[in-house]
Amino acid sequence: MAVLFDLDGVLVDSRAAFLNSMELALAQLDLAPRPREELLPCIGPPLKLGFSQLLQTDTDDPRVDALIAAYRHHYATISLTDTTVAPGVPEALRALDGPKAVATSKPHHFAEPLLRALELREHFAVVAGPELDAQAETKAQTITRALTGLGAAHAVMIGDRSFDVVGAHANGIPCVGVTWGIGSRAELEQAGADAIVEHPDQLAAAIRVLSRA
Repeated sequence: MAVLFDLDGVLVDSRAAFLNSMELALAQLDLAPRPREELLPCIGPPLKLGFSQLLQTDTDDPRVDALIAAYRHHYATISLTDTTVAPGVPEALRALDGPKAVATSKPHHFAEPLLRALELREHFAVVAGPELDAQAETKAQTITRALTGLGAAHAVMIGDRSFDVVGAHANGIPCVGVTWGIGSRAELEQAGADAIVEHPDQLAAAIRVLSRA
C-alpha cells in the first residue's frame, strides 16, 4: 500500500519558519501585525485560500498575491534554518514498507530543498507540490499528481488538516489524521478522517488496519 504524506505539520514542524516569515512579510507590506494564533491556520491550505481568509478578502485581491510574494521571499531562506523534523518521523518512515510520496500545498520549489536539508528526501519516490505560479491548486489535485507519479491506486494519505482528508476522499483513498500538527482532533473528526493517531509510531498499525478494510 502506497503512503502519501503531507509536509507541514506531519513530517516537519514549520510553525517557527512560517510565523517568522509572515511577520516580516506583513511588515514589508505595511500591513498590521497579527497575533500568532491568527496566522497558524494559514499553514496547510493553499496560500491563496489561507491568505485571503486572513485578510478577509477574495482570492483575486491583489493584496493576497503581494503577501504571497513577500512571504515566499523571506521563507526561501528562513525555512531552511527554522524548520525541524517532527519527533519520531524518521523512525516511522523507516518502519513503513511500500512506496511513499509527499503531497503538499507547499510549492515544489520549496519542498524539495527543505526535504533534502532535513535529510528526509531519500524516503520518497515522488514529491508533489504546486508550481510557484499555480493558481490555487487544491489538495485533491496535488494528491492526484502524487498518486499518478507513484503509479498507485491503493494508497492512504497522512495529514493534519481537513484539506488533507477532503483531498484524499476526493481521490477515493482513506486519510489518517495526526494530532501533532496544526489541525485539531475535532477538525479531523469533522472532516471524516478514517483514523486518527497521536504519535508517528502509531502510523504503521493504523495503515495496516486501513489496508485490510
